[in-house]
Amino acid sequence: MPTLPATDQQLVKQVLGGNTAAFGQIVQRTEGLVTQLVFKMIRHPADRPDIAQEVYLKVYKNLAGFKFQAKLSTWVGQITYNTCLHYLEKKQLVLVDPAEPTPDAAAEEGRRAPPPLVADSDYDPETALFSHDLADILGTAIEQLPPLYRTLISLYHQQELSYEEIAQITSLPDGTVKNYLFRARKQLKQHLLARYQRDDL
Repeated sequence: MPTLPATDQQLVKQVLGGNTAAFGQIVQRTEGLVTQLVFKMIRHPADRPDIAQEVYLKVYKNLAGFKFQAKLSTWVGQITYNTCLHYLEKKQLVLVDPAEPTPDAAAEEGRRAPPPLVADSDYDPETALFSHDLADILGTAIEQLPPLYRTLISLYHQQELSYEEIAQITSLPDGTVKNYLFRARKQLKQHLLARYQRDDL
């Protein structure tokens, strides 16, 4: 019988008992999420490794206080987000466009979930190539968004987290998460339209 992967509770217990290898498993399970958050929120490449290291130092230091009120990965994501947020505040960098009005969470509750950024190709080579090119274009456009919008797009479409999980990580209401995702996609559309207009000149 194959050995089942350790649960979050088992890993935390093992780490608190002095098992450093168990903490390595926690890193392996969460490094994708941590990397996405750091890369989307922090533009300066030289600062990213130090921030990621700081995140895991905080995780290790505060692991005894984790109460399993959310998934371990969500908790690690919350620490990552707050660490990046502190960096941005210290550097006096803008998280979102200050000219935009504060979102009305109540008005966003009925908004439909955004569709996939790139449609499935059904393995058709020509369509797959187009989707690949479109993904590159989208990636470039995403990098033009404010840090918070980049982050939410990444968490929702790439990490495939739910609104609730994103809200837990960012400490934003569900309705605000939906609102910001809608605005991020609107800005992406504007970037893409501007690109195609330049290409047509």
